[in-house]
Formats: sequence, C-alpha cells, structure tokens
Amino acid sequence: MKKVKVAVVGYGHLGKWHCQKVEAHKDVAEFVAIVEKFPAGQEAAKTNHPNVRVVSSVEEIIHEIDAAFVVTPTSTHFELVKYLIENKKNIFCEKPLCSNDSEAKILNELASQHNCFIQVGHSERFHQAWDVLRDQFQNLKPPFSVRINRVAPFKGRATDVDVVQDLAIHDLDLLLHLFKQKPLEIKAQGYKIRTRNWDHVALDIKLDNNCEAQIVIGRNSVKEIRDLEVTSSDGQIMIDLFANKILEASSSQFEDGSFVKEASYPKRDHLLLEHFHFYDSVLKGKPPVIGLKDGVRAVHLVDMALRSLATQSPVKVDLG
Repeated sequence: MKKVKVAVVGYGHLGKWHCQKVEAHKDVAEFVAIVEKFPAGQEAAKTNHPNVRVVSSVEEIIHEIDAAFVVTPTSTHFELVKYLIENKKNIFCEKPLCSNDSEAKILNELASQHNCFIQVGHSERFHQAWDVLRDQFQNLKPPFSVRINRVAPFKGRATDVDVVQDLAIHDLDLLLHLFKQKPLEIKAQGYKIRTRNWDHVALDIKLDNNCEAQIVIGRNSVKEIRDLEVTSSDGQIMIDLFANKILEASSSQFEDGSFVKEASYPKRDHLLLEHFHFYDSVLKGKPPVIGLKDGVRAVHLVDMALRSLATQSPVKVDLG
C-alpha cells in the first residue's frame, strides 16, 4: 500500500503529540522529518524520535514529502501554508489557519489556483456528543439561544496570542458546524489580566432567525469549565465536555417521571481521528473532513471579534 510521506513542522507542546500520531499510523504514513528551528526542540525531537530526520527548515525536505503537519505558532502559519501550497503539498494546519482575514483570503485564492488539499485542525468537532446531537441542533425551531463556556485557571501557555485566537476559535467553529443559523453580528467585551493580550473575553453573537449565542473564554478563571448549552421552547440541552455527559430538560416529563435526563458518551482521541481522516483523504481523494473553507470562516469570525474588542462596538459578520 502506498504511504504518505510526511513531516511535522514544529516540535512544541502540540507538535510532540502530532509526532506520536504520525507514528501510530505507520501503515499509511512514512515519517520523513521533524522540522524544528530551536536547538532545545531539536534535541528533544532527536531523543524521542531517533529514527526520524530532524531539520531546521521545511525547505530542506520539501522535495522529499507529500504532506506536512503545520504545528507552529499562529503567527507563522500564513507563510508556511503559503509555501506548502506553492509547492503543491498536502497540508494539515492546526487552528487557526492563519492570523487574520486578509491572510485567509490570500490562502484561499492561492489554494484554488493550485488545487491543494488542506485540512484544518478544529479538533473540538470530534466529540462523540455531536454525532448524537448535530441533526437535532440543525433542526431546532428558532428562536433559540446557545451558551458556550471555555474557561480555566492560568496555565502559562499560549500567552503570545489572545484567548480569541487560541480558544474562542474552537467554539466559533462549533457554532458554524452545529447550527444552521448564520452569525450576523459580534459584540465583544474583554480583559487583559496577566498578559498584554486578551485573557478573558465574552462574545455576544446575533444569529439569523432571532437566535443568539454567547461564548465566554478565559485563561485566568478560578476553575475549569467547558460546556455547551442550548435553550429553546422545547427545553434545554447541556453538554458537559469535561464529564462527557449530555443532560436534557425537555418541555415535558420523561417516561421515568424525571425532569432531567442524563446520558454519558465515551472519550475519543481527537488528534488520532484527525490524522486518520487526513491520510484517508490524501490516499483516497476524499474531501477534507474540515477543509479550507471551514478554516477561512473561523478566521473571519475571530477577526471580527478582535475588531469589536478594539473598537468597543458591534461588528457585522460577512461569511459570504
């Protein structure tokens, strides 16, 4: 069977996990190289993956690979993805695809010219809960409201970017993925607490058909919360993404006499599933499970949220 010759670009916290997943797919992936520019990262990569070549730049191995996993800081994504597109390589890019709307438009145009395969790493889509609930959410009768919380105590990571780019992008993508109603306007309120960037942000989002969403993200909270709640005239559904539970309070009593029904679902290895879909698409010509269009739309929402934070006013959304 033909194998995909791959490189992992970036050997930081997440890059290490991606390298493990490449090795877990030895039946379909040939691990050609790890690209890491920092000496400490290079030494760690050599120690942990002694049989894999470690190089300083992607240019050194560009003609030896079929695909690359871009797992570097967000500020580097645009130039790396652009270079890989121009060299007609298959690309997996961790979220966000790039830093802003302008970069996303350039990559979109460039990819259409070169007919490139690009998968974007919006891993939160792989919770099994969405397999159970997505059709139900898609068919919800408006109006309804969505509330998403993603907050945690300070962990000292990803402080080079704000929480909108680092965290809210997960939930903005979920909003697009799970519900038919398009975002129309974003109003953001934020606080810079520990860093020079936004550490806590609340997004109020107007959706069409009189629906609404609120997303709260923070990295300086007193406890860790990760959940999604939907309320409509039919009742309420809450997904606890930490406890892997779905709780539902409908408009009537359940058969057992209770007013709240609870169900559990198993945890998944989201990164492993992303890799599986990536190789499956590359080898079989299938559309990417999360493609360039998804990445571009998520970046647009992030850009509009940051614009609202900068201007302290609501900003219109245009997803085309």
